Amino acid sequence: MEPHPTGVRHPDRPEPLAPPGAAGVIVEEIRRYPVKSMLGEALPHAQVTPAGVAGDRRLALRDLTTGRVVSAKHPRRWRAMLTLRATGVDPVRISLPDGRELTTGDDVDAVLSTLLGAPVTLIATVPPGATLDRARPDEVLAAGVTAPVTVDETPLGGGTTAETFVDFAPVHLVTTATLDRIAGAAGAGQPADAARYRPNLVLRTTGVPGFAENGWVGRHLRVGAELVLRVMAPTPRCAVPTLAHGDLPAAPDALRVPARLNRVAPVPQLGPLPCVGAYAQVVHPGRVEAGDPVRLD
Repeated sequence: MEPHPTGVRHPDRPEPLAPPGAAGVIVEEIRRYPVKSMLGEALPHAQVTPAGVAGDRRLALRDLTTGRVVSAKHPRRWRAMLTLRATGVDPVRISLPDGRELTTGDDVDAVLSTLLGAPVTLIATVPPGATLDRARPDEVLAAGVTAPVTVDETPLGGGTTAETFVDFAPVHLVTTATLDRIAGAAGAGQPADAARYRPNLVLRTTGVPGFAENGWVGRHLRVGAELVLRVMAPTPRCAVPTLAHGDLPAAPDALRVPARLNRVAPVPQLGPLPCVGAYAQVVHPGRVEAGDPVRLD
């Protein structure tokens, strides 16, 4: 996004994300992931609270051996999480690869412990000092998902006070311009699938360059009639986008391309990392629907 021609942005006169004469920007998809690191669901509309999309990442599995939150960011250990799909809110339904379906009222712990090959328990409260294991993505790319690589213990929710199992911030968004840029650089015959990057909002853009989200940090997005988000930082990527997601096959280029084209520092102390999309906090909660217009203040 180019700077405002006067050098000053007027909060009472939001400028469009797309240039004059373009079709504008809309919410193309709304996504929710009721259980952290499981596949989620697309929604026609949702209420967005200060904690994010209602029902998003409200549950997680806890590894009873280490005490850490289970995450496919450690693919050698937990990539099977992406064979499970969680939908709904109360109760949450968990669909298994063999077609069975559990709800949160069933004996979920025993079934999932057997499927994942480790003792786990489903939790709804974020433990104090909650952490997860994150394999270094460059090493995963080089050695493969089954190889032993360096794994870092990483805290959860550093960009929010909400009691949910988000990695950093309540809302994650990505533009179709960025997805198209990744697909084009990878030589794919179709657009990059947003599901690999696990966003809450997919924004359909026109006339906007790929990785435009980098330039939105510190600015507000007005989504529909009520929702206002503040963009906090580009989203650093782990190995998860490269993994098989349900019926989607493994795709190493989902990380290789941003590693080549969009290494930026989401915060100065981390240094340059491959980033796709952006994290946002909720300034004003509200309802969002697919097709809602989006404007940048």
